[in-house]
Amino acid sequence: MDIKRVGSQTATVGSADYFAGTVRIDPLFQSPDPARAVGASVTFEPGARTAWHTHPLGQTLVVTAGRGLAQLWGEPIGFRRESSTGMARARRPA
Repeated sequence: MDIKRVGSQTATVGSADYFAGTVRIDPLFQSPDPARAVGASVTFEPGARTAWHTHPLGQTLVVTAGRGLAQLWGEPIGFRRESSTGMARARRPA
């Protein structure tokens, strides 16, 4: 069992290769190999966004504050509001 205290891991600024605008990434956990599960709290300042991308194995988004746009492949862009959870494969295009 690996126990992490909240705030015990170093936050990073989202890379310009993956984000536009100001984005903060607070790591929550990373499973040991061979597992691929990773958790992070990602905070987007107003107007910030991700670059268009996919998650072939899926991604779970948990919106804890505010609202934003997310899009499932082949479906219309939809709002995600505080306290919502959804599986996402892609984000809004630039």
